Order: sequence, then C-alpha cells, then structure tokens
Amino acid sequence: MRHGKKFNHLGRTASHRKAMLSNMACSLIEHKRINTTVAKAKELKKFVEPLVTRSKVDSTHNRRIVFSYLKNKQAVSELFREVTAKVGDRPGGYTRIIKTGNRLGDNAEMCMIELVDFNELYTNEKAKTKKSRRSRRAGGSNKVETPVAAKAEVKESSAEETVAPQEEPATEEVKAEEASNEAVEAKTEETPVEETPAEKELAAAEKEESREAEAEETTAEEKEEAAPPKKEEKKDADASKEEKED
Repeated sequence: MRHGKKFNHLGRTASHRKAMLSNMACSLIEHKRINTTVAKAKELKKFVEPLVTRSKVDSTHNRRIVFSYLKNKQAVSELFREVTAKVGDRPGGYTRIIKTGNRLGDNAEMCMIELVDFNELYTNEKAKTKKSRRSRRAGGSNKVETPVAAKAEVKESSAEETVAPQEEPATEEVKAEEASNEAVEAKTEETPVEETPAEKELAAAEKEESREAEAEETTAEEKEEAAPPKKEEKKDADASKEEKED
C-alpha cells in the first residue's frame, strides 16, 4: 500500500533519487537546459528552485547548504555568480518545462527544462540593435559637398554686391534711374491704343475704298495695254495695202 505518498519516487530508492536529482541540477546549472522525461523534470523543478532562491544571498551559510545538495564546487560557484545575476529580480518561477513529444522506445512523455532568464527567444526584453554606419559612395560625398560650396559662393557674391554700391559714385545711380525711365517710356509707346467702334468702321471703309481704287487702276492699265496692238495692226494693214497699190 502507498499510504501518505506526497511526491513521485520515480521507481528509485531515496539515495539513488537524491543522487540523480543533484546530478541533473548540476547539468541544468551548467548547460542552462536539459532534455528529460516530464516526471523527472517536475521533481527537478522542486529540487532546484529552492537552491536558486538561496543563491540570491551570497553568504557562507547558503553556499554550504547548496553544496550539501549539489556536491559540486563548480556548479555552486556558477550558481552564485552567473545564475544569480540574471535571476536576482525574479520572485520565483526560475525554470520552464516545454514538452517535446513521446519517446520512441517506451512512449514516455519527454520535455525540455530550462532556466527562464537564459532563453533569448522567450524574453520580453528587446535586443539592443547595433547602429551600423552606412558607408557612402565616392560620388555621394561630392553630392553632399557641392550644395555647401554653392551656398558659400552665393554668400560671397551677395557680400560683394552689397559692398559694390557703396564704392560706386552717384552718377551711376542717376544713369540707372534714366535707364529705368527710358524703359518705362518704351513700354508705354509699345502698348497699342484701343480703337473705338466708330474708328474701326472708318478704317474698314477706307480700306475698301483703297481696294476699289486699286482694282480700277489695274483694269485701266489692262485696257491700255490691250489697245495699242490693235492700232499697230491697223497701221500694218494700211501699209500693206499701199504697197499693193504701188
């Protein structure tokens, strides 16, 4: 009969079970994760977490108590140095059990037990990204420098322009005013004057009259050009008659 069974004996004697759990705890502290069965992982969780809690206070008394369970100096020193630095602010729950399926031989349920703070995939802390300096191309540096040089040239030219009028005599200012006045007068002369409707009608009538006069002159010239040949023909005919009579 199994009266008063409060934990899983794992089918081993007390000495065998303690040795196995201490060995598994040392491996977990050293490698930060191990693969085992779910039953052993649950017992290991109960065995290791009280030791991690003791390691938060680094004292000789706590080191001796932890050593009595682990029986390994390297595991004790690593627990008090590396593991405590990561786990110091956590109020419990130092390990995590992740099931990985059943074993092929005996179909035992397998899992992976690990220290929570050493898993970078599940941590909520954002990984610090390194700021990489982007190297510019050879032509890119010129593109960046050219606007600066252009600005410097513009500033120099503006400074020269501001200084120049002070050195020039007053006669040049007078010439500039005269030139501006002449330009304004030329613009006023070039601007066409708008004609009234009556003026437009008179201009159209004058154009029609000029066209009619030109047409009459052309007709008269054509008549004059056509008339002389007839007279010459008559003269030629008279001359030929006289010759015949003679």
